[in-house]
Amino acid sequence: MNSTSPKKMIWLGVSITFCIFLAAILAPWLSPQDPLSMQLSQRLAPPSMSHLFGLDQNGSDILSKMLYGARVSLLVAITVVTIGLSVGLILGTLAGYFGGWIDVLLMRLIDLFYAFPGFLLALTFVAVLGPSIPNLIIAMSATAWTSYARLVRAEVLHLRTKDYVLSTQALGASHPRVILFHIWPNLTGPLVVQCTFGMAGAILAESGLSFLGLGAPPETPTWGSLLNSGRAVLIEAPHVSIFPGFAILVLVLGFNLFGDGLRDLLDPKKKS
Repeated sequence: MNSTSPKKMIWLGVSITFCIFLAAILAPWLSPQDPLSMQLSQRLAPPSMSHLFGLDQNGSDILSKMLYGARVSLLVAITVVTIGLSVGLILGTLAGYFGGWIDVLLMRLIDLFYAFPGFLLALTFVAVLGPSIPNLIIAMSATAWTSYARLVRAEVLHLRTKDYVLSTQALGASHPRVILFHIWPNLTGPLVVQCTFGMAGAILAESGLSFLGLGAPPETPTWGSLLNSGRAVLIEAPHVSIFPGFAILVLVLGFNLFGDGLRDLLDPKKKS
């Protein structure tokens, strides 16, 4: 792979995600109509100049629903990644820096979570708590922190043996100062890469739970619920499922391209 490829991947990924972010922010102005309005006389109408993505089985504009659905997907993904990163950063740092019983306890806790598929755990949480956006975020955040904690622990175990960290400790710097000014700044690259993949995974998980009817409430437009509603009319009106499915594919691809490009760019082995 030549040296420009990672940069091209990063720019392509950033361009895709930025466009979707912008569309979600401008949803009230870009939507052709209210996403909850119905035109039953035109239900399942195919794409046209007045309705670019067509209408669903309730006669609602699919483009409008997708624009507002992007808001839900991005809100859930950003919140879940932020919570997972915050919890994982703190716990992983404590385990890797201090070691001992803290490290043993954290690793056994992570092993316990990894014993069950994350999606099934989130599915169980949402089924118990009930479908709502806050409950969806809680359910997904309950397992999201584990990958960040393992990454941070591994990086801190390596960084705490560096000469500049040992020198700072020998000069009498406190543990919080060493962590804040000498360890955490060196975790930025790996964590940014992990966050991009975490965003893609959170969007897929949110769409999957919404597809099963366990995500946002039924009256809230989401890409997963659009996919589910189009399943019954897939032969008669494939556009109901095609457009939200393609939107999920493109957004996840954008985050993965950004993460892959950034990982290759930051990998010292690629530069040698």
